[in-house]
Amino acid sequence: MEIIDLSVPTEESPSEALSLKVVHQRHQETAPVLAKFFGCAENDLRNGLGYANDSVEMISHSGTHLDAPWHYAPQSEGKKARTIDQIPLAWCYGDGVVLDFRQKQKGSVITSEDLQKELDRIGYTLKPLDIVLIMTGADKLWGKAEYFDAGCGMCRESTLWLVDQGIRVMGIDAWGWDRPFWAIKEEFARTGDRQILWEAHLAGIEREYCHLEKLANLDLLPRAFNFKVACFPVKLTGGSAGWCRAVAIIGT
Repeated sequence: MEIIDLSVPTEESPSEALSLKVVHQRHQETAPVLAKFFGCAENDLRNGLGYANDSVEMISHSGTHLDAPWHYAPQSEGKKARTIDQIPLAWCYGDGVVLDFRQKQKGSVITSEDLQKELDRIGYTLKPLDIVLIMTGADKLWGKAEYFDAGCGMCRESTLWLVDQGIRVMGIDAWGWDRPFWAIKEEFARTGDRQILWEAHLAGIEREYCHLEKLANLDLLPRAFNFKVACFPVKLTGGSAGWCRAVAIIGT
């Protein structure tokens, strides 16, 4: 069995457009706290050392994460949208398929026709609860500010098309599921069409689904399908998303 890491690091990075701060505590720093827990002196501890620890300040959408319907809007399919702790775990483990759109122009839209053409090219038919992974190549810019603007993205029509095939979890190796914000901003300035604003996310109002953002290493998968994906989110009560260590499992 081979496991391929599909996650970006959780770290302070120019690629994180929203604040993320990590503080690492050394063993020496926590010795007073550990000594207090045990009611002993610091020199009673082995080598006078406590434990290593870390303090992280970030939003639930930092790093690789799974968005819940609650992130998109208060309601989905006419009822209160589910938060991340309410998402069925069965959605988060299943057969994976990678669709390669690295050839598409930066900032362009992935349509349902694009999806079907790529499925035809690789010879795969979607089935309910498959986990569909969109490869744009944006992950190769991780660590740089350019990551935020990289890749192509999904729209309302293509997102709903996947849901209509029985897909509940889908993901992308870019900063967001929609097109980069600059591309949407430019089109809105040109057309004034409000329907394009965050349209792929807002498809979740009509049909319930989750998507992964900030995936990585999809190009390392040896084949486009015949592998499993595991992407269980952290159980953040009432959360709009949950951090996850998404992986592909080959040879199960």
